[in-house]
Amino acid sequence: MAVIVKYIVVRNGEEKMTFATKKEADAYDKMLDIADNLFEFLESAKLKLTENQLEKISLCLAEKREDVMPILRGVKPKKAAPAAKKSAAKDAAPAKANKAKASK
Repeated sequence: MAVIVKYIVVRNGEEKMTFATKKEADAYDKMLDIADNLFEFLESAKLKLTENQLEKISLCLAEKREDVMPILRGVKPKKAAPAAKKSAAKDAAPAKANKAKASK
């Protein structure tokens, strides 16, 4: 018999997500707290957005908080490399290492 521990994040009596570790569940719960606070902030700003739009914006900002925080501090955001360039660079690195080993 196997025993499986699951961590379930519940908001307002509704199950939101299930995780295998407490750390992941706590991180998700914290992200939802941030989204709730952002929602209230944006709602009080009297923006002409629907509740659904406010919710989507709040969740997006909360999920991407690591990218948003430097922007709010006035730091220019770093541009992400396109996926094709990233995978080409990953493929080139092992090829270079293999070539170096072969030449020795």
